[in-house]
Amino acid sequence: MAVARLAMMSLDCADPAALARFWADLLDGTTIAVTDDVTVVQTGAVWIGTIRVPDYTPPTWPGGVTPKHMHFDLAVRDLDEAEAEALRLGARKADHQPRPEEWRIFFDPAGHPFCLTANIPF
Repeated sequence: MAVARLAMMSLDCADPAALARFWADLLDGTTIAVTDDVTVVQTGAVWIGTIRVPDYTPPTWPGGVTPKHMHFDLAVRDLDEAEAEALRLGARKADHQPRPEEWRIFFDPAGHPFCLTANIPF
């Protein structure tokens, strides 16, 4: 029997409010808490916290001096439609796309990598 459930994922960044807006818009979430240093977005199953870190350095991917710490895999119905919306909201598409017909890799406005896929049931 589980003793815990995943409740929130937190992302370091330089601008918590801006990063929270991106994730709230992309996932149809609601901002439920805001301070100068932390913003929390409620989504269907998991909350996303965005936390100000002094001298924040975005992760590099797929390699580099600042490795990614984690990333989201987001299930979508239509890859092309989801890609267009992510880009409209401020995501940046990664140059490295090993399997773009199955997974598309992007960076959120703070530089965190995330993937869109139609391989996971929506």
